[in-house]
Amino acid sequence: MKFYFFHLMPWPYLPDDFHQRYDSAWVWLPNTLYDPAKGHELYREYINTLAYADELGFDGICVNEHHQNAYGLMPSPNVVAGALTQRTKRCKIAVIGNALPLYNPPLRVAEEFAMLDVMSNGRLIAGMVIGGGPEYFSYQMNPTHAREKFREALDLILKAWTTPGPFMWNSKHYHFRYVNPWPLPLQKPHPPIWIPGVGSLETIEFVAQRRFAYMGIPYFHIDVFRRVFAMFREACAKAGYEANPEQMGWGVPIYVAETDKQARAEFEPHIWHFTRNHLKGIGLTPPGYTSAKSAAAIIKNQKHFLYTKKTWSEIEEGVYAIVGSPETVRQKLSHYQRELGAGIILTGCQTGTLSHELARKSMELLAREVLPKVRKAA
Repeated sequence: MKFYFFHLMPWPYLPDDFHQRYDSAWVWLPNTLYDPAKGHELYREYINTLAYADELGFDGICVNEHHQNAYGLMPSPNVVAGALTQRTKRCKIAVIGNALPLYNPPLRVAEEFAMLDVMSNGRLIAGMVIGGGPEYFSYQMNPTHAREKFREALDLILKAWTTPGPFMWNSKHYHFRYVNPWPLPLQKPHPPIWIPGVGSLETIEFVAQRRFAYMGIPYFHIDVFRRVFAMFREACAKAGYEANPEQMGWGVPIYVAETDKQARAEFEPHIWHFTRNHLKGIGLTPPGYTSAKSAAAIIKNQKHFLYTKKTWSEIEEGVYAIVGSPETVRQKLSHYQRELGAGIILTGCQTGTLSHELARKSMELLAREVLPKVRKAA
C-alpha cells in the first residue's frame, strides 16, 4: 500500500457572500477576485507543504491541471512539478495529469514530462486526462472530439518515448513530419501512466486493456468506489490478467488531530466551505463531451457526489473524508482499504480555507501515528 499526498492549491480568499453572489467558481468567476501578492505567498506555502510530504515519508505527491477557477491554482501542473523536482529527494511526483486534448501539439506533453522525469531522476508518474467539462468552455475546444483526440495523443506520446526518432506520425487529428523529442524519459520504457476517472465503463475498460493504473477521484460515496473497482477488476480479467492493487487508486481526504472531537472541529468548517464554494460549477459539461454510455455513468454517480451532501453524518457515512484521532483514522483507513483492494491512497487535507499550520499538523500525525501501522497491517 502506498500513500500519495494530493494538493489542489485552492484559492482560500473568496468573499464571505460568494455563495449568494456567484453561480460558479469556474470559467466565468471574475479574476478581479484574485490577488497576485497573496497568490505569491500561497504558491510558496503550498509548495512547502508538498515538499514536507517528502520529508515525512509519503510515497509520492500529486498535482493536477485546471483552468480559470478558484478550485485549484494550477493551470500548469508541470511548472509546479518542476519546482518540486528541486525541493524533494525521494518521493514520486505524480502529475494527474495533463489534459491531452487541450495541448496543441501534444508532443509538448511528451517533452515536458520527459524533462520532469530526467530532472527528478526518474520519479515522475505521468497522469493523462481528458480534462474536466469546464476546461472545454474555458479553452473553447470542440468537446465532441475530446476522447478520440485523447487516445490519439496518448498513443503519439507513448510512441515518441519508445521509438527512436525522427519518425512520421499521421492520425485523424495529428500530423507530424518529424517526431523526435529531446530529452527522452529516464524511466524505461516510459514513466508509469495513471488515468483518473469518475466511473465511465469505457474509461475503465480502456485503462484495464492498456494495463495502466485507474485513479478514482475523491468526493464520491464509498459505494461508487466499491462498484468502480469491481468493474475494473472484471475488465482486467476480461483482458486476460489479474488486476494489481497498485493499478487502483482511492482518492479520499484524511484529516488527523489529537481527538475525534478536535479533528472534526478543525476540519469541518473548511470542507463545507470547499463544498459550497469551490465545487460550485465543477459539473459544467458541454454537449458532446461524453458518450451516451459515459453520460449515463456520470448521471448515476452524481447523486453520490460531495456537493449534494448537507450534514456531517452524510460525510461520515459515505466516507467522503476520514476525520478523527490517529486510532480512529487507522481503523477506518485499514477497513476501507481492505474492502476496496486499492493499493494506492490519494489523500490530502488542505481543502477550502484550512490553514497551512493545520494541514501540516495533520500530515505529521498521519505520517507518524497512522501510516506505519496501516502499512504493517496490510
